[in-house]
Amino acid sequence: MKVEADEFFREVTLRISSSLDVDEALASLYDYLKPIFPLDGLILIYREPDGNLYSVSNAGEKKPPVDIERYQPFLMIDPGMMESIIQSFHDKDLAFDDVLIYNQPGPPIIREIIFDQYPQLREVPSTLLLSLKIKGEEVGWFGLKKAGENIYTREHASLLQTVKEPISIAMSNARRYRELMRLKDNFADDNRALQQELEHLSGNQVIGGEFGLRQVMELVRQAAPLNSPILLLGETGTGKEVIANAIHLASPRRDRPMVRVQCGAIPDTLLDSELFGHEKGAFTGAINAKRGRFERAQGGTIFFDEIGELTLDAQVKLLRVLQEHEIERLGGVKTIKVDVRIIAATHRDLEKKVREGTFREDLWYRLNVFPIQIPPLRDRKEDLFDLTTHFIAQKSREMGLLDIPTLPQGAFRQLESYDWPGNVRELQNVVERALITCKNGTLTFQNLVKPENGSNRGLAVSAFAEAKTLHQATADAIRLALKTSGGQVEGEGGAAALLNINPSTLRAKMRKLGIPFGRKSGVLERNG
Repeated sequence: MKVEADEFFREVTLRISSSLDVDEALASLYDYLKPIFPLDGLILIYREPDGNLYSVSNAGEKKPPVDIERYQPFLMIDPGMMESIIQSFHDKDLAFDDVLIYNQPGPPIIREIIFDQYPQLREVPSTLLLSLKIKGEEVGWFGLKKAGENIYTREHASLLQTVKEPISIAMSNARRYRELMRLKDNFADDNRALQQELEHLSGNQVIGGEFGLRQVMELVRQAAPLNSPILLLGETGTGKEVIANAIHLASPRRDRPMVRVQCGAIPDTLLDSELFGHEKGAFTGAINAKRGRFERAQGGTIFFDEIGELTLDAQVKLLRVLQEHEIERLGGVKTIKVDVRIIAATHRDLEKKVREGTFREDLWYRLNVFPIQIPPLRDRKEDLFDLTTHFIAQKSREMGLLDIPTLPQGAFRQLESYDWPGNVRELQNVVERALITCKNGTLTFQNLVKPENGSNRGLAVSAFAEAKTLHQATADAIRLALKTSGGQVEGEGGAAALLNINPSTLRAKMRKLGIPFGRKSGVLERNG
């Protein structure tokens, strides 16, 4: 079919620009070119400066003879070798104004160089290749394909050469549109993760940082600015995740994501995909490429909760990330550098698991750079009052209560007398249960008994109803220290030094307990 050059240019330009979706545009162009050229299909190829060739789109009635994954490198040709190949076409008068005519069986250099490395390409049909350039730089190729020998002629090449500019622009637009869609998908993915994290972090405050968790928070302040792995140790429910969040927020990575991995909740069959991501077609159901949690945490922190639950196979892969700082997506060939800070947590005895052979010794040493032991609630009951009032206020808001119930002294004595085997998480549940059963705006905590094989943990709280509260004991200790120091708070020989606590911490406790200090109280406010 003969066609005027001007009409041909106009129609090709309209069709290749008809849609931002390059597949739709190429399909429309194929319908137009089919009566004009010998044609089974079209292909659009992007070329990286390093020589990698990527398939951008295909169009045609038949499946391409070579199974080429879109946006994945399918051929690597050294830039110097590419010039030699192009020159071989010129030597045989098969190159015309950026158009190469490849008719089967093709120039010898193709058979000797490419077919030996990529035998599957022997099935490639006769092809008319248009070099696509932007500002003089080659960015890819546009090809027309037809089965058979000696299909394409000089006339075909001359006509195709007239539309190199609009197709080059379409290639550039396709790349930019793809990058925009990738960034959009990444942004949506990060936004969903951020929303989950914001919901998860709602109300997650480090309560006890000045009292029961004072030493823990000091370690947090020391470790947060660094990139070293941190291992959080402690019983279930002690707040390891809250401490991990505090480390992230105090670090230079605070503006980047903190991604959580619940190690025991991910099936082994999905672990690789969840952690490292996957490429399209990597397995049945992988209809799109997906970033893993390491990529989502890029520049930020990844928190492995209950890392002792990881399988040995997963431990090997995690060890490689710690050593090499790189990953590969499932089904991919490209190595991806990752910059993440790893925080791990467990309530298990990892040293025992190493001896038993269920946890890798080399991974243990990699993770145990800076261990932080989080004390159980029974060992920091000075935080119990603040934790209880915090949970009462938090749960009241969540339950939509108009008035926050009061916490009577007798009810708090019940809480102080309990041993809290479930730690802070159990306290949170107990408070919520008390709010549900609350009558007349007054909280009560009944049945706080958890017998454990005849041990003393979880004894009935009624047996301690008349015992001195922890606050009373603390107040007595402070008053005795003040009396011994002659009313002096700070300095050598002061009450703070006698109690081995920071003076500001002592003042906070005195305010909380109603112990006066300052000029009118007779308690000295001097540095010795």
